[in-house]
Amino acid sequence: MCHTGFLCSLPPELSVTYRAIFPPLLAPAALWCCQCLPAWQVRACLDPVDEMQKMAELLGLGDECGEGTSGAPALAGSCLADNRLNLDVYPDGCCRFLQLFKEQQGEVVQVEFLRLSSNDCLLDTTLGSLPHLKHLKSLVLKGGHARDEFGSYQHGSLTSLPPDFGNLRCLTHLDLSFNRLSILPSCILHLPSLRVLLVSHNSLVTLPEDFGRLSKLTFFSAMKNQLKDLPRSIGELSMLQDLDLSENALELLPEEVGNLHNCTELDLSGNCLLSIPDSLANLKSLRRLHLHSNLLVTVPASLASLPNLSRLDLQNNCLRAIPAEIQSLPFVHVRGNPLGETEPSPQADKTSIRRLKRLFLESGEGSFTITSEGCKVVLACGIHFYFPPGAASDPLRISFRSLTPDPQWVKLRHHDVLLSRVLELQPHGVQFQQEVQIWMPYISPQTPHQHEVVVRTFSGQSWSDLETRVKRKRKSKKCVAHCCVLHFSWFLVVSRLVQNECQVPAEGTLLFSSVDPNIKVIFPPGVTKEPRSVKLQVLPVSAEEIQEITAHAGCTASPLLCLSQDSTVDFLKPVRIQLPLPPGVTGLNLDRSRLHILHGDLEGQTWNDITSEVVLEFTHLYAMFEVTHFSWYWLWYTTKTYIGGIAKKVYERLRLYQVNFIALQRRRDPEQVLLQCVPKHKVDPVLKKLQDRYRGPEPSDMVEMFEGEQFFAAFERGISIDMDRPDCVDGRLSFIFYSHLKNMKEIYVTSPVDRKGQAVKGQVSFYRGAVPDSIPEDASRRRKGPDSLWLATLPIKLPQLKPCWDENPGPLYGFSFPPLNLGNAETGYLTQANLLSIARRVGADWQSIGLSLGLTYQQIERIGYNNRDDLNKQILDMLFSWAQQNAEDPECVSKLITAMKESGRQDIADEIEAVIELGRQKYSESIRRVGLEHESSTEDSAIAMV
Repeated sequence: MCHTGFLCSLPPELSVTYRAIFPPLLAPAALWCCQCLPAWQVRACLDPVDEMQKMAELLGLGDECGEGTSGAPALAGSCLADNRLNLDVYPDGCCRFLQLFKEQQGEVVQVEFLRLSSNDCLLDTTLGSLPHLKHLKSLVLKGGHARDEFGSYQHGSLTSLPPDFGNLRCLTHLDLSFNRLSILPSCILHLPSLRVLLVSHNSLVTLPEDFGRLSKLTFFSAMKNQLKDLPRSIGELSMLQDLDLSENALELLPEEVGNLHNCTELDLSGNCLLSIPDSLANLKSLRRLHLHSNLLVTVPASLASLPNLSRLDLQNNCLRAIPAEIQSLPFVHVRGNPLGETEPSPQADKTSIRRLKRLFLESGEGSFTITSEGCKVVLACGIHFYFPPGAASDPLRISFRSLTPDPQWVKLRHHDVLLSRVLELQPHGVQFQQEVQIWMPYISPQTPHQHEVVVRTFSGQSWSDLETRVKRKRKSKKCVAHCCVLHFSWFLVVSRLVQNECQVPAEGTLLFSSVDPNIKVIFPPGVTKEPRSVKLQVLPVSAEEIQEITAHAGCTASPLLCLSQDSTVDFLKPVRIQLPLPPGVTGLNLDRSRLHILHGDLEGQTWNDITSEVVLEFTHLYAMFEVTHFSWYWLWYTTKTYIGGIAKKVYERLRLYQVNFIALQRRRDPEQVLLQCVPKHKVDPVLKKLQDRYRGPEPSDMVEMFEGEQFFAAFERGISIDMDRPDCVDGRLSFIFYSHLKNMKEIYVTSPVDRKGQAVKGQVSFYRGAVPDSIPEDASRRRKGPDSLWLATLPIKLPQLKPCWDENPGPLYGFSFPPLNLGNAETGYLTQANLLSIARRVGADWQSIGLSLGLTYQQIERIGYNNRDDLNKQILDMLFSWAQQNAEDPECVSKLITAMKESGRQDIADEIEAVIELGRQKYSESIRRVGLEHESSTEDSAIAMV
């Protein structure tokens, strides 16, 4: 199934919401739809373009400058599509442009829509040619097309524009987001037709005094800059409808902002505003006013008189009182303010502790501002921050995001257990004046005695462990890990083997294990010239475990000892190690021929018997020997001769987890299948928790997996899934196994064949995939072969097929659906085909979903009565009634996702978000598929891999 209704241009980190939608940018994506979809679905995907062309006429993109697309000659060249030139998806896009400009200048100067990446190294050379494109109406010079090794988007290199850039008199839309502009180029003020201007994610400190010259501007976004004030001329933008100045450093607004009489949405969140002017009450067209995450101490009561206002966000400010007229409004949000608290008196003792400001961030918010006064911050996911007074000397914008751990760069050590997702905090590298405290929730490990919980941070080069304290909350009984940092980067919580550490001076010292105090390391005087750090870790292994793995009752061993140091130089004198004798062995019954000292490399791949190379001494309870370099040491007592191979097998098995797979189907909607990989000891609690909503076969037989190992699920025997899911690889669902994180996915399955009207039966099989780098070579070798990747197979049962809603382009159940395009050009569209697919999954939850979408009780009752004999009609009527009412709302797609979550249908919300993410990823592909007739297949394949 190809969900191409979600046509997106860039990932959300780069997206700036286009309230003033610019249609031509979707045309290449629509052309992509034509190549990979059946005809009926192509029509559904092309509808947005038809609608957008109408909006283009409203924006004056047709003949305002006297020349339209119909008068332009057909453009030649493999990269030219009609009057559009989309080169931002090519790593050498500027080079292609310069070549086209040289060879086909007559055609190129007719281009009206141009996209280039400002991450291109030839951008400066290309800029000089742009003023020749006199017919240009839309220009995108956006950064963020390159990522660093951690997946963060890199800003473009654009710092200025050529002076004659102002000669582009037809230019209506200009996007310079994600660049390095510190001042707005003056030539922009000479663009007489400019209506849409985006300069978000730059470094602008101020705007030109004569910014009001852009009299036709309807949309302006300067979010995530460093603006400290606004020019008074901003009030001259009489046609401005949408103004986004969020996440800047604004301290004061000019009164002239009240002259923006056509403004419908004003976003001033994430600034440093102490107050707002009374003139905002003149904005009679204003619908949404965002003022959250500022420093407001007062708001004018006159805001309550705005006739069209439907949202007023005052969260996370310093408001101690709010006018009664405002507080009584149902659409006002005030959480995170010290309401009702008294102002501290000036005569109060300066040494007294003043209550810090508290910020509560909702789900979906990704940043907040701190000041020199400090604050406490609570994220929706449960993470807490404490910024003490003086931690930052100036207001600082903090951004955060939660990342799924990727084994490619989240490198776990042996016997580590991942307990949380990855938390990224920005800006990276900024030095705080005082330590910032972080509390991260985590899942409690199963072996608390042998392991300890630490917060691990990534510097960009390597991972290191922070000094960590852990505690369990009394009410929620949740565990949190606490650490202090002076700069931000990436953080996660892991459980590692308990680590004892000491500094070894020239005089020598003693180090012993807190897990087993009988394990000691003695450093004699003169062992080193320079002090060095030494770490000791111990892994206890029970006699029962060893006997079960080796199937030999006579095998037993001491705890595993790992020694490491921060120096590559061996010690000057031998270091004395004391290990307890294996269980059941004492100095009285010891048979020395059965005792073996094994030395293993740090990866545990090779275990050598060094008994004959060291001098062993014994007491009644201990064995002692001397070494000059550090690694793994293991004391074994057995009659076996080749003990190295046995130790390697045991060490490998100690790193494996016993797991079972489950495949369950939702009772109310059997087409929804839940797949999960569950550690053996958690199977019964998980099934008990799910049994009221799901049913299915018994769990699979037990299999063994490593922490961080990839595996796949594949449906068989006539069962189809959405192949366009981001986690779908070659028709199989991809998982990464982490023993303490949820390895669960929910997916809708269908069968193209209804076999004789009976229930369609099938099965899902699980297979191994890529293994972590640290998996032993022998373990990888044993998995090769025809059936080595197979893990388990479970049956699933589907109900008899219902009519497939999204395969009928005509009237359905008596409904005739008009073309619908929900969303906006920057973040993607939700089409009629997508809504039909969603409706098929809603089921009996349609009423609660409708209420969460904002439909009234009367509307819900009327829909239910009018379609009282048919549940499918009720669902369709509800969903499309809402869609038609909100078709002009650019935020409607996110509202639909939120409504699904609030109604307990996280599964549908996840599906929508997954397809949206897929659309963002496939936008580059969609552009590449438009043309390229003269390119070689080799080059085409290379581009597809970029």
